[in-house]
Amino acid sequence: MRICQCVFVLGLAVSSLGCGLIHHDNTWKVAVANQTAKLGYRNWIVIAEASLPAQNRAGIHQVMTNVDIPEALDHVLKTLEQTQHVRPQIYLTRELRSLDNDLTPGIDEHRKLLQTALHSQETTELDQQSLLTLLEDATRSFDVLVIRTPTALPYTSVFIELQPGYWDSESETKLRERISRERMERLARPTG
Repeated sequence: MRICQCVFVLGLAVSSLGCGLIHHDNTWKVAVANQTAKLGYRNWIVIAEASLPAQNRAGIHQVMTNVDIPEALDHVLKTLEQTQHVRPQIYLTRELRSLDNDLTPGIDEHRKLLQTALHSQETTELDQQSLLTLLEDATRSFDVLVIRTPTALPYTSVFIELQPGYWDSESETKLRERISRERMERLARPTG
């Protein structure tokens, strides 16, 4: 009887440890969902490779994950697709294009996985230093969510600037033209 109790207690301990590990694995997903709900236009999300410098400014929220960049990106984009208030403008480093498997073993497979994870979203390439400068500038006024991954490949971080989900640049241009036209019409009208 005593052995049965020990086995039962040990079984409970192992199963609760397993549940804890499952919860721990998904903690970053919960954090991403919570943060994404708070983020808006001009906020940033960075899915960072392991050596990207850590930031410690106010407004920067860091989440650790145990999945590589393509899997984290896939989850972030699926999360953003569920929102109506923002859409992603995705930036990749220009250096990523020039890396090859001889110089960086595993980069070809990474690029293949990244293509799938992008969900057919358009991307813009900028030098990594330019992206870091944009990010630093953004942290002065806007929140940034950094998802740190164990990916150990250089220049693989993905930078996402959030844009309005229900308003695009074409609509903004039309609005600005209308406002300018109305202003000019008011100025051209004689007063009296």
